Amino acid sequence: MRVYGVIMAGGGGTRFWPLSRQKKPKQLLNLSGKALMINEAVERLSYTAKQEDIFIVTNSEQVSDMRKAVAEQISSDHILSEPLSRNTSACIGYAAMEIIKKYGDGIMVITPSDAYIQDTASFTRTLATAVRAAEKEDKLITIGITPSFPATGYGYIKFDKEQDAEAKTVLEFKEKPDEETAKSYLSTGRYVWNSGMFIWKASTILKKFKEFIPDIYADIEKIGEAMNTNDEYRIIDKVYSEIRKISVDYAILEPSASAGDVLVVPGEFGWNDVGSWDMMEVLHKPDSDGNIKIGDVLDIDTKNSVIYSSGRFVSVLGVENLVIVETPDSVMICDKGKAQDVKKIVDAIQEEGRTELL
Repeated sequence: MRVYGVIMAGGGGTRFWPLSRQKKPKQLLNLSGKALMINEAVERLSYTAKQEDIFIVTNSEQVSDMRKAVAEQISSDHILSEPLSRNTSACIGYAAMEIIKKYGDGIMVITPSDAYIQDTASFTRTLATAVRAAEKEDKLITIGITPSFPATGYGYIKFDKEQDAEAKTVLEFKEKPDEETAKSYLSTGRYVWNSGMFIWKASTILKKFKEFIPDIYADIEKIGEAMNTNDEYRIIDKVYSEIRKISVDYAILEPSASAGDVLVVPGEFGWNDVGSWDMMEVLHKPDSDGNIKIGDVLDIDTKNSVIYSSGRFVSVLGVENLVIVETPDSVMICDKGKAQDVKKIVDAIQEEGRTELL
């Protein structure tokens, strides 16, 4: 079957504020020093799906910048614009309906836009295994990351370890655990991290929509009926405001797993969900004092800190375990251990009506 790549790129990346903004979120930033994260995602996926068969789903506020960012790789009609953020169910349903109505059924390979993957070759081999499984069975396939430490920031997937198959039956999805629970998961060898990557036929996922979330399926179907007509974009704008917010994990994967209809392909390819400033060490090697310095930075007697300058000279003296980020209109400083909570700053700014900072 034809393979279609779908990159989910509608997130706000609020944990990377003040560098990440609504119109230019994390996926449109060059955090690695190599390329924009969205372009890195397209490049990786192009080994699995032809570039002309890759779609990007993003927020309407980001469409203009997204088109410019990927102009040399993705045609503008393959950038799907969501009028409102409605979580991953709406995003995936919209993409599945677009593919079915305009191009015909095929295998969807769905990835986030902002993960870091070190080993592209191993990643591509893992996706190939998942594509074979999706072609063979009308089941939902996900990619699990073999855990390298007892992470408390990721969800976990329990699978049938004894099963003699490349794609193994998922027994249960687990929420982010505490450290002791995470250690117990690792000791069994029966758990992988939930990567948020999915592989399935477009027709199969739409059947699951109809079965488990018929209200959202009805909304997506309205959009599908308007596709290839003059009313397409007007209907999308109208219907999206009515779509219920829910993730595809909760809405479809969890109940499907209970029925034995979800498979996981474990993989090891240097994956990391670079979700906040404290994870920059994944992209940049710390110096001998444990510091990561980007831009015009001077540090003295400073340890284990992330210091980012977008232009102005930033000097730091005698501090430890801080994140310091300078942009033209803002400076953000937080304890490195609180980097996951930077979103709280964004929420507070929003409550104060400081939209120019968002």
